[in-house]
Amino acid sequence: MQIIKTRFGEVAVDPNTILTFPRGLPGFEQFTRFKLLHEDKPQPKVLWLQSLDDENLAFSVVTSELLGVNYQIQLSDDECQLLELENPDDVTLLLVLAKQESGQPFSANTQAPLVINVKSRLGLQKTGLQADIVFRNAV
Repeated sequence: MQIIKTRFGEVAVDPNTILTFPRGLPGFEQFTRFKLLHEDKPQPKVLWLQSLDDENLAFSVVTSELLGVNYQIQLSDDECQLLELENPDDVTLLLVLAKQESGQPFSANTQAPLVINVKSRLGLQKTGLQADIVFRNAV
């Protein structure tokens, strides 16, 4: 069991809960190990993808289902191999949130969802899919 310090305090990390992005995330390729954190309450809406390689790096994320965003994503053979994906039902999609300066509270990057195989705990960011959406009441 590893203990990490984050902006959310000290967190115990069970090695079986670590998400690995073998290629990192665009712009953050050197950071490959992450832990999903959330508020200690039932059915949290916003999650934090906390880097285990840099305690100062975390992304706010939500499930695509929370926003009603549906995808028909085609993964290449290379991407399926990278994710060790055998069953499409093992995939979950997360959208990275960003605070807006234009007065809108948040936007979700729907052009580049995080594709995670929940069984293997491997992920990648699939780019170039849709336009960003802005929402007000979901979070």
